[in-house]
Amino acid sequence: MKQLTAQGQQIINNIAQRYNFSSDAVFSMLLSVINGNGSMAQFNHPEFGGSGQWMRGGMIMLGDMFNNGLKNSVSGLCQELANLIANQPDLIQSGSFQSQSQGNQQQSNFGGNQQQNNSGSTGAVSLFVPPPAGSSANWWPAGLQFPNSTGTQNNVRYAYFATIRRLAIEVNGQVTLYDTLDHQIGGFSQQQSVGGSITFTSQYGLVDVNTLPIISIDNVLMQPQPQPQAAPSFQANVVNAPFTNQESDVFGAIEKLAALKDKGILTDTEYSTKKAELLARL
Repeated sequence: MKQLTAQGQQIINNIAQRYNFSSDAVFSMLLSVINGNGSMAQFNHPEFGGSGQWMRGGMIMLGDMFNNGLKNSVSGLCQELANLIANQPDLIQSGSFQSQSQGNQQQSNFGGNQQQNNSGSTGAVSLFVPPPAGSSANWWPAGLQFPNSTGTQNNVRYAYFATIRRLAIEVNGQVTLYDTLDHQIGGFSQQQSVGGSITFTSQYGLVDVNTLPIISIDNVLMQPQPQPQAAPSFQANVVNAPFTNQESDVFGAIEKLAALKDKGILTDTEYSTKKAELLARL
């Protein structure tokens, strides 16, 4: 996960103080807004009432649905963070997201986001520490932005993107991207053996990573696997199969017995006994 610059951390702290949230909560929301490309955020944090969603334009949904004061605070926070990342390089994927401007002055709600130099001009403060020259900042597939959590164990490393339900795992240089479905992943583990499986914990308990759908391997999209067709059931075979001569004789005899029973020539007991004897021949 990228590291905040000193100025970036101070901005987050200032925003947290003004909205009466912790810096950790504001930083987690910042990552959610970045993953939402500056126009939406899917989040899950206790200070925001649990899981929720925000969309640019005023739509806000919280787990604590009747807390209007919290709704206003979270909505204002998301809007401010969206404005905050508007001028940050490489944080959003499209160039269509712009903050409002009037004349030659650009308006923003994020106090401290800009700094003034000695000449009186302003310049945007970089929120995150840039990667070293000549190195790749992210090993996971391009376009995923910032993960909610990362880790390394032996020859395996992972990056979990909770808001977009994606999990990237690199094993011996090969990166596989998974769809995490509705799992809320809380931790990872690897069996200490050659070729040991990778598991994670979610609300469903311990889950093998191999049970998740694969999106891509080394940035190559995987085609959906065709579902095997079920073999026809025994019942369908019996119903649809043509009768043999012997079967036709048996069923014909049963029909004659039923007619005799209906006329009162055979009792119910005699009919059932003869019918069982005929069916036993099939």
